[in-house]
Formats: sequence, structure tokens, C-alpha cells
Amino acid sequence: MSRSSKKGPFIDPRLLEKVAKTTGVINTYSRSCQITPEFVGKTFGVHNGRKFINVYVTEDMVGHHLGEFSATRTFKGHGRVVKRVLEKT
Repeated sequence: MSRSSKKGPFIDPRLLEKVAKTTGVINTYSRSCQITPEFVGKTFGVHNGRKFINVYVTEDMVGHHLGEFSATRTFKGHGRVVKRVLEKT
């Protein structure tokens, strides 16, 4: 369910302060923070539950959430195809 338009987008105030001060990678746990035009051109280290994933923000990402670009699960495939050898008896 999306956020009410009356409330406006959720933007972490501490993250906005860090964007104004810092020029390097900004590490954050705030995956639900919506990307604003001030974030364009910055690199964020978005935490995925285990480590920080570097996300470089472009203009196309404005309006999305930071967590969308930091996957939390590792896809390991749909099972292995096992080559079976028929034994002659």
C-alpha cells in the first residue's frame, strides 16, 4: 500500500543532512527513504541486512525508494539439472 499523498513522500531528515555535508559514500539503513532530486549524483551505501550495497543515484531513480536498488536475497537458480547415467545390467 502506498503512502498518503496528503502526507507527502517519506524522506529521512538525518539523511538529508548527510547529503548536504558529505561528498563521499553515504551509508544508510533507511531503505524506505524516497529519492529526491537533491540525491542525484550521490552514492549511497544501502544496507541489505548483511552488508552495504553501493547505489549511484541517477535522474531516472527520482521518486523510487532506496531499498529497491539493494537486493536482499541472492538468487541461486531453479535447481540443478543432474546428468544421470543409465547403468547396464
